Amino acid sequence: MRNLFSIYVIGLLVITIFCNATCKYSFNDTSPIPPEVKNFRVNYFENKAQFVNTQLSPKLTEKLKQKIIGTTRLKQTNNDDADYDISGYISQYYTSTISISGTNSNGNRLTVGFHLQFKNKQNDKKNFETDLTRTFDYNGNLSLSQAESNLNEDIVKNLSDEIFNKIFSNW
Repeated sequence: MRNLFSIYVIGLLVITIFCNATCKYSFNDTSPIPPEVKNFRVNYFENKAQFVNTQLSPKLTEKLKQKIIGTTRLKQTNNDDADYDISGYISQYYTSTISISGTNSNGNRLTVGFHLQFKNKQNDKKNFETDLTRTFDYNGNLSLSQAESNLNEDIVKNLSDEIFNKIFSNW
């Protein structure tokens, strides 16, 4: 009888522990935006690379604005007193051969560099400048202009995601 009572108590204790135990986890990849930060400004991203893709600057500027509007509670403004002021420029845009077969290029790589400048008007300690670089491989049989027509959407998406993550993440 005593053995049965011990099993009952242990069972009840185990059930109580499991019922009251909680497991909590969260992703710590996004920094909480302080409540006093209300708006942002994305300045037009200039293209200062030696080779200029004329579509890249306007599309990248617009894509980042839309990503911030769609992902955060911040409102867009064009005023100089924006809480988050984002600017930058395309610093690199060049292609290189990555594989050769015989005397022909089999594969090429487009390298796109971006210089980001972020100013936090609410907290100057959060201001920063950084360089971001992304590469995009394409078939060596394509000209750069042919490759750009296929890659432009990926370039804009990847760069805007990387800029966004640099500003709003703890990574």
